[in-house]
Amino acid sequence: MMQRRILSLGLLTLACGLALPAQASRMGKTPPKVAVTDLAYTQRVAEYFEAATVKSSGGVSANQHGIVATHQSAGTYVAGTHSYMEQRELRSFSSDIRGSLLKGGAVRLVQGKVFDDGGPQHTKAEQALNQIKTGKMAKLVRQPEVHDIIARIKKGEFSGADYVLFGTLTSMEFRDQLSPLQGTTSASYLFSLDLVADFSLINTRTYEIVAAFSAQGEGNDTKLLSNRGDIVRPNRGQVMRDTSRSLAANVYEQLVEQLDLPELPESGAEARGNAGAKQPKPQQQPETAVILR
Repeated sequence: MMQRRILSLGLLTLACGLALPAQASRMGKTPPKVAVTDLAYTQRVAEYFEAATVKSSGGVSANQHGIVATHQSAGTYVAGTHSYMEQRELRSFSSDIRGSLLKGGAVRLVQGKVFDDGGPQHTKAEQALNQIKTGKMAKLVRQPEVHDIIARIKKGEFSGADYVLFGTLTSMEFRDQLSPLQGTTSASYLFSLDLVADFSLINTRTYEIVAAFSAQGEGNDTKLLSNRGDIVRPNRGQVMRDTSRSLAANVYEQLVEQLDLPELPESGAEARGNAGAKQPKPQQQPETAVILR
């Protein structure tokens, strides 16, 4: 009889475990602590350098013919172009992602440390000059890699976090588009920004990837020009803000799908809009629109 009770209790526990949502099974029952990194990126940088050393000697002597001055000089000159990969973090599009996670209420946020790129290094000109003077090549020092998230976790950049949401910038493109309006001297000017990033949610203890996805953000500013030769200044701040919010919304949407996180609560404007949609409003006469042809 005792064995049957134990077996029944074990089956009940197994059934409850299978019934847990993905969020509870993957991230635990209590709200986990998550650190959100800034978007990592690498870019190729080229720099022109020059290095030179000059040695000179001279003297003055007198003889029966008069005073004789001598001068000798010798030097070494090196110039060229040096290219290398620069590793950085883009700190303009992560605040809204953190805000979405806080608004969802399923996780707690932990502030991570800024990526340590190893400090300033000697320029190529300084390395070449040192080689000319000493005859020895400078020893290259291996720099930390922004994409090596495991090494950064082990280094303690995300101390106290259970998970790290690591983002990598894959594409960022600004666009300027001028479209003449047919039959008029006017034109529409569109300034937009498209951003794509890859994300991974990593367990800081087991290094397991709990979620992985690609997210996109976009924003634009459209202006109408009375004459095609007019000069306008796009609202870059507004475009970047809209892109950041769009990216954050897409990131949270992907996390909801993969981890069963709760949906974001509606804002006051959205709630009022949904409430108004349920109650039919009296029909109104459509406004007259002027179409330019």
